[in-house]
Amino acid sequence: MDKEVRIIGVPMDLGQGRRGVDMGPFALRYAGLSDRLAQLGMRVKDLGNLDVPVPEAAPEVPENGLRHLPVVSAINRRLAGMCARAIEEGAIPVTLGGDHSVAAGSVAGARAAGRVGVLWIDAHADFNTPETSPSKNLHGMPLAALVDGAAKNLATYLTDEQVQPQEVVLVGIRSLDPGERRALVAQGIKLYTMRDVDELGIAEVTRQVLAHFSRQGLERLHVSFDLDSLDPTIAPGVGTPVPGGLSYREAHLLMEMLADDRRVGSVDLVEINPILDTLNGTAILAVELLASLMGQSIL
Repeated sequence: MDKEVRIIGVPMDLGQGRRGVDMGPFALRYAGLSDRLAQLGMRVKDLGNLDVPVPEAAPEVPENGLRHLPVVSAINRRLAGMCARAIEEGAIPVTLGGDHSVAAGSVAGARAAGRVGVLWIDAHADFNTPETSPSKNLHGMPLAALVDGAAKNLATYLTDEQVQPQEVVLVGIRSLDPGERRALVAQGIKLYTMRDVDELGIAEVTRQVLAHFSRQGLERLHVSFDLDSLDPTIAPGVGTPVPGGLSYREAHLLMEMLADDRRVGSVDLVEINPILDTLNGTAILAVELLASLMGQSIL
């Protein structure tokens, strides 16, 4: 496989209250991310980390009650430009978070390069707005900021690029705030909860997801993978763990089927918190899953 992957680290923990996810990019690199991708025959270019201030050094400047919004916005705009440039030059940008607020930048960058389907793999929908969010944490709002018409008051959160509701699918959902639930229904966002995974099986869920993107005429996909979509028994080192998540094999099969589909053109790996982890196991698992997404197979 002669494909270039560009790794972009975003050590961001300004979007949430719990510290630690800013170390995610370092944990993923320590877990052998570049070497694993190189073993698959990919050309790997690590662009290093964007400069992200720690919360103590970042001016809060609350805007709509949201802490650090100007700083997060500026970082996301820079990330969007890097992701768009990578895609336009034929590379696959892999964004290493950091909290999930970074997806507002990476998805905007993917959209700047043309229409894109967004697969949001997460325990949470991240579809809150300043009005509906109980915590006002920005990592619970990036998808609302990205979807056209969902939250106009979050326009400064990212670039001007947005996606249409029918271009988004969520998988692994099991924790929603009341306002998110109403907004998701109102926008007609397609989602698969863990009950759907239990009833249908992850293979059928994945087939339905891919068929949906095909019906929308989407030839390129962005996978935004929050490690808290996995069950905490296999991935304890995450920002906001929720019991009852995807199993090891469910997650690998999802990645393998996406690889077979050959439409994934950009990826996020977010919300890894090494402070809560055991022997860097969550980052190691994330690297294994990314390898499956990039085409590693048993035969």
